[in-house]
Amino acid sequence: MACAIMAGAAELTAKETAIVDIGAWTARGEQDKLGAAFKAGFDAGLTFNEAKELVGQLYAYCGFPRALNAAGTLMKVAGEAKPAEGPAANMPRGSLGGKALEIGTANQTKLCGGPVKGALFDFHPQLDEYLKTHLFGDIFARGNVDWRTREIVTIAALAARSETEPQMKAHIAIGKVNGVTDAQAQAIVRRVQLPRNSADLPSDWSPIPVGEPNTAYARYFIGNSYLHNLTLDQVPAFGVTFEPGCRNNWHIHHAKAGGGQMLIVTAGEGFYQEWGKPARRIKKGDTVNIPANVKHWHGAAPDSWFQHIALEVPGTEQSNEWCEPVDDAAYAVATR
Repeated sequence: MACAIMAGAAELTAKETAIVDIGAWTARGEQDKLGAAFKAGFDAGLTFNEAKELVGQLYAYCGFPRALNAAGTLMKVAGEAKPAEGPAANMPRGSLGGKALEIGTANQTKLCGGPVKGALFDFHPQLDEYLKTHLFGDIFARGNVDWRTREIVTIAALAARSETEPQMKAHIAIGKVNGVTDAQAQAIVRRVQLPRNSADLPSDWSPIPVGEPNTAYARYFIGNSYLHNLTLDQVPAFGVTFEPGCRNNWHIHHAKAGGGQMLIVTAGEGFYQEWGKPARRIKKGDTVNIPANVKHWHGAAPDSWFQHIALEVPGTEQSNEWCEPVDDAAYAVATR
């Protein structure tokens, strides 16, 4: 069965993958990993001035302290690697003068696909002005890094920290206006939040280990999932982790009496759907009671890792029946 979400390299070039890592490790403040990302980027064609530009932009999303630390790491790595210099920015800092607000507003409107308004900006017009004059009128006007690339590094930085998830989702939408495909956005999130091991996960993501690749049941899933056996005593319980967009096939927990399943969401956001009913979005702290003999599926949201505990409800004459996959069209309808 073909996976709907392919490996990251199929959606992102080697250079773009390094840019994703630069955004993520800058946001997390992990200098050793950031240094490796700069080296990988230079090997893939990232220029010195592009790297400087990305670090300069990331201060707006990660703060000065982490951007300054990243600049120090870049200075060290570039001194050793001697990358190609590349074109410098065509609009030096402060060159817009009194036109910054006008140019920034125009840039923001074009970047976002329309005028940006909202109650938050009405409440705090100072931040709205800073966004327009500085972020969009200065940083995004500098020219030597295109807007699509700027959105790639921004999405990665925001995906790297759980508290900036709302901004990450907003920038995924902005990225789509500027040429980032759905598959590429999913690849960015998947790479940044990829649980290579539990130590790489945000501390507040989940108390349940990610576990091992769910190879035994992979044929019943679209995308990659991971399984951790919590207990096989009394009531069997398993931690199941889904990468963004991953979902299992329609299936049924058969039982003559009792039976069924309970899900307890421990991290991220996902969906649950019963046959003939609309899908239900579920998030950390939610529970789902699945009666026996009901056809259903569950899995991750398109833009979020997702984890739940699956509890097998005791019953008699129990069996599981795996049915057809939730194809891309059905998944898109269910999760929109």
